[in-house]
Amino acid sequence: MIIKRFAAALVLAAVLPAAAQEAYPSRPVRVLVPYAPGGATDIIARIVAAKLTDSLGHSFVVENRPGANGNIALEATAKAAPDGYTLLVGNVSTNAINENIYREQLGIQPSRDLTGITKLVEIPHIVVASASFPPNSIAELIAVAKKEPGKINFASVGLGSYPHLDMERFMKAAGIELTHVPYKGGAGQAIPAMLGGEVQLAFFNMASLLPHIKSGRLKALAAIPTQRLPELPHVATLAEQGYPGIGTNAWQGLFAPAATPKPVVDKLYAAVAAALGRADQREGLARQMMSVELSKSPQEFTELVRRETQDWADFLRSARIKID
Repeated sequence: MIIKRFAAALVLAAVLPAAAQEAYPSRPVRVLVPYAPGGATDIIARIVAAKLTDSLGHSFVVENRPGANGNIALEATAKAAPDGYTLLVGNVSTNAINENIYREQLGIQPSRDLTGITKLVEIPHIVVASASFPPNSIAELIAVAKKEPGKINFASVGLGSYPHLDMERFMKAAGIELTHVPYKGGAGQAIPAMLGGEVQLAFFNMASLLPHIKSGRLKALAAIPTQRLPELPHVATLAEQGYPGIGTNAWQGLFAPAATPKPVVDKLYAAVAAALGRADQREGLARQMMSVELSKSPQEFTELVRRETQDWADFLRSARIKID
């Protein structure tokens, strides 16, 4: 009898963890976004949250937590219970650059305290200007900037973000001086400022910009990819205009606290891969200038982020860029 009870206890012990894993999620899940609504990170977060809600049977609720160039959302996710009920949609700025730029201010280390679930999308970038800004090319921009050093304002989604660092690279290469205006709320705040003429220039992603370019409220001065964009075939690349190798091919990705159980991470990965891997979903995101680029596994994505974190550390050290 004792042996039978012991055997039954072993079976129960084996079954309970599996049941607990299968139960995830059993309540709503928070999906933190480090910027205000309206930018690319917010757009893809809402698409993914809706798909996960449909496939996993509980609400995935987007919460915009802007501020400190994404650090507020980063820290909130890293310090949350590692149970799969707090996730983050981050990007190359928040999850690869901030660790280097804000090393002294951050109370966490993103590459250590967050685990990657999967890369979601990559988004082409352009050099964009307000419609009222006279230059229509990079050469014209440089000519005006050299005549009036510091009088042209450029926007970014925060100090140390890749739109900021990309412009720093460009200014150094072109020998010009522009004035940086960071927007803590991300593209959702920066783009209206550009539409209103508060700032004249930026490196921004096409997902947030294309409708405004098509309406004539903004204009593209250069495309960042190595080839011209099909949506803007008349816009020469930055390389064609004499500045190759400048500009970031930005990604968006899904993260969880580092100690989140592997079965939960794997379940989230499988659900996202199934949703974004569908042809109709890929085509729909492509129309929004987002290319679905799923990682082969959560581990592959985590390792990618760690490599990029080190690459940005090397660049910042060589360029001697420091954000106080």
